[in-house]
Amino acid sequence: MRRNRVAIFAVAVAAVVVLGGGGLIARGLHKGGTAGLSPSSVMVGDTPVATKTPSSSPSSPSPTGPSPEELAKAERAKRVKQLDAALKKLDATSPEFSVAVLDKKTGQRYAYRGTEKYDTASIVKAQILACMLLHDQDAGHDPTSGEMTLAKPMIRLSDNNAATSLFQHVGGRSGLTRCNKRLGLSQTVVNSSWGLTRTTADDQIRLLSELVDTKGPLDTDSRKTAFTLMNTVSEAQDWGVPSIAKAGETTTVKNGWDTRSADGGLWAVNTIGRVSKDDDVSVSVAVLSHDNRSMESGIALVQKVAKLTRQYLKY
Repeated sequence: MRRNRVAIFAVAVAAVVVLGGGGLIARGLHKGGTAGLSPSSVMVGDTPVATKTPSSSPSSPSPTGPSPEELAKAERAKRVKQLDAALKKLDATSPEFSVAVLDKKTGQRYAYRGTEKYDTASIVKAQILACMLLHDQDAGHDPTSGEMTLAKPMIRLSDNNAATSLFQHVGGRSGLTRCNKRLGLSQTVVNSSWGLTRTTADDQIRLLSELVDTKGPLDTDSRKTAFTLMNTVSEAQDWGVPSIAKAGETTTVKNGWDTRSADGGLWAVNTIGRVSKDDDVSVSVAVLSHDNRSMESGIALVQKVAKLTRQYLKY
């Protein structure tokens, strides 16, 4: 019986000690921890024992790395830098050129000397066509048979006489200038001799985009007419932008070339057009150049520039 009372007494003392430890903790925290115990410890007898204190706020999430958007942006910047370097290398040994690219699917643009002005030569015929179509829309009718008799050879064969007739039909220099404002071509300066009109690669990309923009000034029938003509050029005209197309892709194109005594007999060679395939590819490309020694070397240059944009931009 005595042994049981001692055991009971010992348990009671231990309980008092534990409770007393709690009291010491309370006093220690109240007095700034002067009891020598951390908030995560209690006293069991003479021994401090660690306890787990719940965090007052959730732990910060571990880093997950760059987002897909950030990775894509970094990859794009890398490709642009590589393309810049490739074009600068080519530029060091070739006549001067400029290029602009618009990927309609992604909205991404690229330009190298995009605001430098060059003679249009015959690529201005695509502008003349667009302005003829707007002229007819304003009059409330489709292109007449007489207009189409001129438009077809102007685009498919690059016929100069047909271009001159349609240029005058839409109002000549002043008419084309007014029309270009509607198309958003702010960097193009029309010349009375239409082939000497000055333009930029950036403006030509804008023109190409207006030829397919469902919200632009050209209606469905006008866009279809422009596509049909620029998609069915003669074999002799089928160079430039079409050279970068892959199997199964559709292209449109208008090329231009000219040689002038004022340039020492050197050649301006230009190509504008689009490459598309269902919803996978929808890209406009414009390459302008001058001071080429021959038409053939100019064609080789603009095609090489166009191919470099596809190689590095991966469209």
